Amino acid sequence: MNAIEISSLKKTYDTGDEALKGIDLNIKKGSFFGLLGPNGAGKTTTIGILTGLVNKTSGNAKILGYDIINDFKLARKSIGLSPQEINLDVFFSIRQILLFQAGYYGVTQKLAEKRVDTILKKLDLYHKKDETSRHLSGGMKRRIQIAKSLVHDPPILILDEPTAGVDIELRHMLWDYLKELNNSGKTILLTTHYIEEAEKLCDEIAIINNGEIIKQGETKSIIKEVSLNTIEVEVDKPSNIKLSDDFDFSIIDNIIKIQTKEVNKEITKIIKEIEQTTTISNINIINSSLEDAFLKLTNK
Repeated sequence: MNAIEISSLKKTYDTGDEALKGIDLNIKKGSFFGLLGPNGAGKTTTIGILTGLVNKTSGNAKILGYDIINDFKLARKSIGLSPQEINLDVFFSIRQILLFQAGYYGVTQKLAEKRVDTILKKLDLYHKKDETSRHLSGGMKRRIQIAKSLVHDPPILILDEPTAGVDIELRHMLWDYLKELNNSGKTILLTTHYIEEAEKLCDEIAIINNGEIIKQGETKSIIKEVSLNTIEVEVDKPSNIKLSDDFDFSIIDNIIKIQTKEVNKEITKIIKEIEQTTTISNINIINSSLEDAFLKLTNK
């Protein structure tokens, strides 16, 4: 059984705008899955439908086999959502907010107190447990959003831009914690505009653009399939260069840029060919990244 199954899901607003154009998506249990796309691509709409915040136009979606309409209580209880917007009650302390959140899901007081304190310590927020949200920084509020999604111990976490606006140190701390949660068995669906974040965390991704899934697969496989590595070779006399038709290359000043999928396989041949006509002074290898693949697929 998949953690999340989406079939022919469509969303058309009253204005006629098609936010989703019949997407299909299967997310395996225990995976760390990234849903990537430019602004307005349909990421938040998809999450809204899965969590009951947006009504679908047509299609189907299931959470751990529970239909999001017919079995909505069981489906939603299986999800912990950290939304993009900050939605914290300014009149209650952080600890009270989390205890109330646990109570909404039927968690007993004793278990809730233990779980809330554990999560606050993990997220380095325990010293702020009696503060209200109005006295907290943006990064702390983001962490509380994640804490709210965890208090009922759901098998699936949906995180919509969880590290937006936080500093680098905090981002890396959150990455470590999310990987720890995933290793413990939780399925995580992540949307992010930080492509490096998705590349670092997600074992599988889907790229959505204009309401359509344009690519889905293992992160490393997509990078390898879509993007090319670049070998930069600095030479003394670039005008003398002759390379076989096997290589796609360009020359800027005294640097030859060669694009290839197989660096280790081709580098020896490239060096031999270049050294026939000039002297090499430096070689720099730039490995392809998920960002390269994303830009190529979305043209953005």
